[in-house]
Amino acid sequence: MPPNPTGPTNRQLRMLTRFLRKAAALNSARIWSAVADLLERPGRRRVVVNVGKLEKLSYVKDGDSVVIPGKLLGGGVLRKRVTVAAYKVSKSAVQKVLEAGGEVLTIPEVIRRSPKGSGVKIVI
Repeated sequence: MPPNPTGPTNRQLRMLTRFLRKAAALNSARIWSAVADLLERPGRRRVVVNVGKLEKLSYVKDGDSVVIPGKLLGGGVLRKRVTVAAYKVSKSAVQKVLEAGGEVLTIPEVIRRSPKGSGVKIVI
């Protein structure tokens, strides 16, 4: 490892971004490459989304699949049934998504369900 490493040093995050890039190449799905790019940002620039934002966004409808390349937090109210995949999810966010009738998955699980990324939206 070089003395001043660039990119994430977290081993799990590096493996996830590698998995995303392979999925993008194998399935010709640029969405997974875009998610990998967003996850490779420094931690202080990574995406943080509250569940209330999912409620407010007009392009997130009932039954949609959403990928958050960062952390999902439990602030706000969620009434939409959405499938959410995020790098990290707080306990209160999991509870609110499940109460709304949605489900919380890992990013690799979403890739296995939808390898081409069709119907999956990125929330930033």
